[in-house]
Amino acid sequence: MSSGPFDHLMRRWLFRLLLALAVSAAMVGGGLVWAYGRLTVAGPSLGQSSAVIAKGMNSRAIAIALKEAGVIESPWLFLVDAWLSGRHGLQAGEYSFPAHASIATILDMMRHGQVVVHKFTLAEGLTVFQVEAQLRQAEGLTGTPSTPPDEGSLLPQTYHYSLGDSRDGLLSRMATAMNEALDGLWPKRAEGLPLSNKIEALVLASLVERETAVAEERPHVAAVFLNRLRQHMKLQSDPTVIFAVSNGEGFLDRPLSQKDLAINSPFNTYAVEGLPAGPICNPGLASLIAVLHPAQSDDLYFVADRSGGHAFAKSLAEHNRNVARLRQMEQGAIAAPSVHKAKSAH
Repeated sequence: MSSGPFDHLMRRWLFRLLLALAVSAAMVGGGLVWAYGRLTVAGPSLGQSSAVIAKGMNSRAIAIALKEAGVIESPWLFLVDAWLSGRHGLQAGEYSFPAHASIATILDMMRHGQVVVHKFTLAEGLTVFQVEAQLRQAEGLTGTPSTPPDEGSLLPQTYHYSLGDSRDGLLSRMATAMNEALDGLWPKRAEGLPLSNKIEALVLASLVERETAVAEERPHVAAVFLNRLRQHMKLQSDPTVIFAVSNGEGFLDRPLSQKDLAINSPFNTYAVEGLPAGPICNPGLASLIAVLHPAQSDDLYFVADRSGGHAFAKSLAEHNRNVARLRQMEQGAIAAPSVHKAKSAH
């Protein structure tokens, strides 16, 4: 039975439809192949480029942000390549992409969360007042501390954080690090120390930290303070007076006076016997170790020797001679000893 004009027309229409679909599929397939091939092509950025991807951004918003940062040329190409290379989540954060980063590199970094890592270094001997001042200037942190941390509760070291981390959170990590350090060191302390608990060790370590800028002197300075505690002698530590006079800020822009030394404060170790009322700074690990493992020494005194270090003495008479020698050096009558390599000043 021969087909009519209508059947012939239908066959022609169907043929054209199939042809159009085939051409479209080929074009789409070719486009996808081309887009996939662009994954590893060098990007437009001429140097290191930064982009911040906020939490909650969808793929389109991310692509636009990368375009605005000069990291990619085409948002739609980025979206296609992201879809072609796998449906793994792109993580929020602050990114620093290398020069000419390809889409493949960008996607890999974002899927693995290779965000910019910031560093905050808490130096030994800083007071809480000084630490908070530095934290206020630290880039990328958010919020203000809800309550000031206790003096001496923060362990000096370098801490890493990401954009958007809170200042409270970073302070909490510093406090946890100090607690862990004390918990680990206290049970291993030397025998016979005149310290009742780890808090007293922390207080004394803060004095050692502020007294000497010479690392190898710390155990010796600690021994002097421990010997004085055993003999119920006042510690007479200038940094405790500075802490009291400065209302806990920990620094003065002038020398101490006799009036300062007589200040009525539980932190003034010229006035009170034994340890001050609390730490006067945040001591480092080395000072904690020095207090818990002091040098073997009978010395009871020390005075600066103008080299960055100190001259030690067992008796008051010997100490007075060291003080007189210091005065002569200050007046230029005799030469000062060679300078010790010191840590950064407090």
